[in-house]
Amino acid sequence: MRSVAAATGALDVVCDVSREEAVDRAVSEVLDRFGGLDGLVLSAGVIVPGGVSELSAEDWSAMLAVNLTGAFLVARACLPALLAARGSVVSVASVAALRAASSMAGYAAAKAGLVLLTQSLAVDHAAAGLRANVVCPGWTVTEMADSEMAEFGSSRGLSVAEAYDEVTALVPARRAAAADEVASVVVWLLSDAASYVNGAVIPVDGAAAAVDVGTLPFDPRVTVRRPPPG
Repeated sequence: MRSVAAATGALDVVCDVSREEAVDRAVSEVLDRFGGLDGLVLSAGVIVPGGVSELSAEDWSAMLAVNLTGAFLVARACLPALLAARGSVVSVASVAALRAASSMAGYAAAKAGLVLLTQSLAVDHAAAGLRANVVCPGWTVTEMADSEMAEFGSSRGLSVAEAYDEVTALVPARRAAAADEVASVVVWLLSDAASYVNGAVIPVDGAAAAVDVGTLPFDPRVTVRRPPPG
């Protein structure tokens, strides 16, 4: 993070977004340095795989604390400056906020909450000039996803690249996104080019969320696997 900040002229501030006092301190440091705030990207996130029957209360709380409560704390601390600047908020949710998936209960619930939190910001403050929108990426090549691909591929004899190919085989685009493809949508939403886009939820997923799963057995690439009887 420090090397990126040094290369771009940014300010790197370490912050635990789940702690109110840490958030307030970090936002104050940013405002002291730059004198204002035009845009906010809510992108902090953690994931613990598991369904409702598998997650511990601690796992559930940890995901809500970072993915949802953290976003609330940061947005609330930044809101006065954003309103003064007639600024923009972009939340990075996930296609998991739009479609349920196996073993993703806590992450999906937290990201779905982030979508409505962001739209609430838009509804409450649009008249004052604030814009608040959501991007919902699908599989994107990142360090976090790389670790998931390594775990997924290890038991199947697949490399990380091959694992990405496997998990996106039924995505209409037939590939994962590059991080800069998601970032370009975030940058556009922050810019004046999106001046009347507010409260929008934009999948950046290669059309994955558009697929009608009920028709997948008709796809010649798909073989339906049924669980053994009993």
